[in-house]
Amino acid sequence: MTDVALNLIASFQAALGSPVPPSPVTLLGGQSLCSVFAVSDLAQASIAVAGSTLASFVTLNRNGPPPDVVVDRDLASAWFSGSIRPLGWDLLPAWDAVGGEYECRDGWIRLHTNAPRHRAAALTVLDVPEDRTAVGAAVGTWSAQELETAVIAAGGAAAAMRSVTDWQEHPQGQALAGEPLVWTQRTSTAGRHNAALGSRERPLAGLRVLDLTRVLAGPVATRLLAGWGAEVLRIDPPDWDEPEIVPEVTLGKRCARLDLRTSDGRRHFIELLHSADVLVHGYRPDALDQLGLGDEVRDSVCPGIIDVTLDAYGWTGPWQRRRGFDSLVQMSSGIADAGRLMTAGARPVPLPVQALDHATGYLLAAATITGLTQRQIDGAGSRWRTSLARVAELLIGAAPLHVPADPSSSPAALNPTGRIERTAWGDALRLPAPLAVQGSPLQWAFPAGRLGSDLPQWLGGDGK
Repeated sequence: MTDVALNLIASFQAALGSPVPPSPVTLLGGQSLCSVFAVSDLAQASIAVAGSTLASFVTLNRNGPPPDVVVDRDLASAWFSGSIRPLGWDLLPAWDAVGGEYECRDGWIRLHTNAPRHRAAALTVLDVPEDRTAVGAAVGTWSAQELETAVIAAGGAAAAMRSVTDWQEHPQGQALAGEPLVWTQRTSTAGRHNAALGSRERPLAGLRVLDLTRVLAGPVATRLLAGWGAEVLRIDPPDWDEPEIVPEVTLGKRCARLDLRTSDGRRHFIELLHSADVLVHGYRPDALDQLGLGDEVRDSVCPGIIDVTLDAYGWTGPWQRRRGFDSLVQMSSGIADAGRLMTAGARPVPLPVQALDHATGYLLAAATITGLTQRQIDGAGSRWRTSLARVAELLIGAAPLHVPADPSSSPAALNPTGRIERTAWGDALRLPAPLAVQGSPLQWAFPAGRLGSDLPQWLGGDGK
């Protein structure tokens, strides 16, 4: 299975196109997550490419031989499942009581209802109360694709289960096939960004990252950047929360709130952006444009910025603005159906973890560091983007499908010891990092904290 991981690393590195030769990596062997897809290879490879880009960045700035990069397979798989183990308190369930897979009269659909407005949209379309039995009965009267269309039109989030072939023949699947894994564009030049950052031990110290991301890929990316010393300031709307994953992904960050729908909120955001080095965002593709914060505005406010973003279903085609999540992309792209077929079951069989989210997150972090490396060379900023669906396409083609082994052997079931982290909810174990870049250990300045617990300002003030 290591050959699969190495091939995935090569695909990631080719997509990023770093101006500096990638640093070699060592992949430590281990078990595989229980899946018909090469999920553990994807985990190890995506984490490895982030480490390799960091090693190249360090080499460029500090000279000398490239540092060793080592990725532990079991820990990589475990972090894809969840890196935090509460001590004396519990994480909230990953899914609300209504969301999940339901059988329609002609197939299966998944409703994503963690967000209150998405739940309300699904319940309104189905005309039922917030009760799983009632939802199931109502869904059974619908065609899967008709219900998908209705829920999306109502502002909700849903995906009918399609086969890999159906997805490849779908207009969105065809559009996606023509997109690169990572799209990039050079932008404006600004000399003030070109000073060397940090130290060998904290290579991203001094880097300011403005984080406009939510569940789950973007927060994974910015968590990694924070681990190497970046100052990450996460901004959420006043009414947003994702309590089921906040303890997992706010490690190392400060979290504040601004309402970008108001003139005062936008003014404050622009002040923060002016002093930023990196912007990572995961809003739907037209959301910032509608707020008056499109590409040209961001470039003019902060010339030379590294602007990194993702969406669910790709940047072209009829679904380019469709809201989506990892679990929905698995249904649309054929992953859940392929799992069902290989295990000879009746129900969809999704991946054992939110692997598309996590892998995309590490790819976004690698894109950010590649952009920084380019800027160190010539001072130019850049824009980067990818999608969950494009990463799904990479996973689907990565290796032949196989019947999974016993789930009890999965590394996600392991509970290795970690360090004590004093989170906002109580003490917890944080698993050891799956990635080691020689001389630049991952270490986070802040424990996980609640959204909105900090002021929307940089630690050193608004000046740079």
